[in-house]
Amino acid sequence: MIDAMFDWLAAAFLVAGGVFCLVAAIGLVRLGDIYLRMHAATKAGTLGLGLVCVAVMLEADTWGHAVEAAFVFLFMIATAPIGAHLIGRAAFRGHIAEAPATRHDPDCDSFRRPDKPGNQR
Repeated sequence: MIDAMFDWLAAAFLVAGGVFCLVAAIGLVRLGDIYLRMHAATKAGTLGLGLVCVAVMLEADTWGHAVEAAFVFLFMIATAPIGAHLIGRAAFRGHIAEAPATRHDPDCDSFRRPDKPGNQR
């Protein structure tokens, strides 16, 4: 009885994770600029992978498999924000085209080239 409940719960987590990964993939294709695409990939993709890892942990035969799924999730949580930050920073400093509706802070240009004299942080 309990085993069947874990199977259904794992199936629900797996389907939900798949839906979030699908939303992330659609966001990468449909969204307008690099910042929006980066957001879709990191937020929805990480949540989708987290739900899939929870499903794997529920269905794991041994503790080793469950710990391996937990390490995969922790690695994604640790690396996705860093990668997104570096991509966003490179796009910002490289003057990559943005969506037309993007608004800017008047002082944001001082962050593009902090090594030039006169630019402050």
